[in-house]
Amino acid sequence: MRLTLHTDYSLRLLMYLAIEPDRLQTIEAIAARYRISRNHLMKVAQTLVQAGVVESIRGRGGGLRLARPAEAINIGAVVRATEDGFALVECFDPEGDCIITPACSLRGPLEQALMAFLAVLDRYTLADLVKNPGSLKAMRRLLGEPDKSARAVRPRP
Repeated sequence: MRLTLHTDYSLRLLMYLAIEPDRLQTIEAIAARYRISRNHLMKVAQTLVQAGVVESIRGRGGGLRLARPAEAINIGAVVRATEDGFALVECFDPEGDCIITPACSLRGPLEQALMAFLAVLDRYTLADLVKNPGSLKAMRRLLGEPDKSARAVRPRP
C-alpha cells in the first residue's frame, strides 16, 4: 500500500504546525520549507480544515494553526480523512470487475492487513510524531529558521 501525496503532505503540514504551535504559519512558508507545490498544499490545508484539525485565519496577519492540541489529533483519523480510498485491489472497489471475485480468497487477508495498518496508526497522535527532543531539533534544523513572517498566535478564548 502506498499513501497518496495528499496524505503525505497532510502529515508534513501537521508536523510543521505542531513544531511551531505558537505561531500562525502561511501556506507559502510551509510550501517553501518543504519544497512542495503551493497549490497542492492549499488543497491539503482545505481538507485538514474541513476535517477539523487545522484552523485557517483569514486576512492580513492570518495563517494556519492546529485547531486542537497535537495530543488530540489522531494519525489514523488523519489518514482516513485524507486518503481517497483504500481499495488495495480491484475487488475492494464496488465498481471492480475482476472475474474471480466470487471465488477469490485474497480479499480477506488484504482486508485484515489494511485494518492492521490503520490500527497501528490509530495508536499514534500528532504529538507522538514531534515529541522526541532530538527529532524535533533535527526537524527544525532541516526546515530552516522559523519564518520571520510567522505571527504569534493569540491564546484561544
